Amino acid sequence: MQKSDLLSVYQRIKPYVHNTPVHHSRLIDDLAKCELYLKCENFQKGGAYKIRGATNAILQLTDEERSRGVVTHSSGNFAQAVSLSAKNLGVPAYIVMPTNAPKAKKAGTIAYEGIITECEPTIEAREKASQKIQEETGASFLHPSNQLEVIHGQGTACYELLQEGIDFDYIVTPVGGGGLIAGTCLFANTFSPKTKVIGAEPENVDDAYRSLISGKIETNETTNTIADGLRTNLGNHNFPIIQKHVDQIIRVSEDQIVAAMRLVWERMKVIIEPSSAVAVAAVLYNQDVFQGKKVGVIISGGNVDLENLPF
Repeated sequence: MQKSDLLSVYQRIKPYVHNTPVHHSRLIDDLAKCELYLKCENFQKGGAYKIRGATNAILQLTDEERSRGVVTHSSGNFAQAVSLSAKNLGVPAYIVMPTNAPKAKKAGTIAYEGIITECEPTIEAREKASQKIQEETGASFLHPSNQLEVIHGQGTACYELLQEGIDFDYIVTPVGGGGLIAGTCLFANTFSPKTKVIGAEPENVDDAYRSLISGKIETNETTNTIADGLRTNLGNHNFPIIQKHVDQIIRVSEDQIVAAMRLVWERMKVIIEPSSAVAVAAVLYNQDVFQGKKVGVIISGGNVDLENLPF
């Protein structure tokens, strides 16, 4: 995409989203041995960056398409994002959620008037249920991470971060379905070509790490990670972008994820969810990569089940 096209994406969604704050802690800088800046999308409408992509996608539908509604499948954050975006724009929203999705994210989806259909916690079950709703309602499908309109919208968080005027060496994002990191790549490469984009992923679901090595989209045999937002796989639209632009993907352990999450809660008084903590952990535990550098981390969300904290 041209610079003007990406700027058009930002201008399109700007009235509907927050320009979220960037937080910085000298104490965490000392621990990480770098300058670490957190782009706090946990303060975004819906509690996560995903309203950016959902809004961009819905705004590009025709009036007739909007009248029939939209459908998506999500473990939580995109479910809430689509529900809230659709509510703001007067569009019905049908949401397929796995039975093991966090209660807080289900409650948020209902609060934003999303119509939930539950399914078994597999990608196949999600897709089958979504397809059935499409056939019954004529709703337009919005993919949480593998749709270009969604990818472009998600990248606007990176654009805002770059507007802070900090000469970033790296921007780090968590990697689940690949929409955030792909969008980040497009905006970083266009507006700050010297800034390298690095992904962060749980060791237990390291499909993106393996995909970069093998050159094809890999899957996971298990979804056993506390980072519930990162249990999905890359797609055919975002993977080529990631292959072209991502410098590397760093894997972190479950213990490191929990420790990073607790550190940000305790020291910065900022509530981040485990998926966000994956990116913070990647910086904290890989000082050989980041020492002495200026590093931006996109905190993807803060939707946490307070009755089920890991600490």
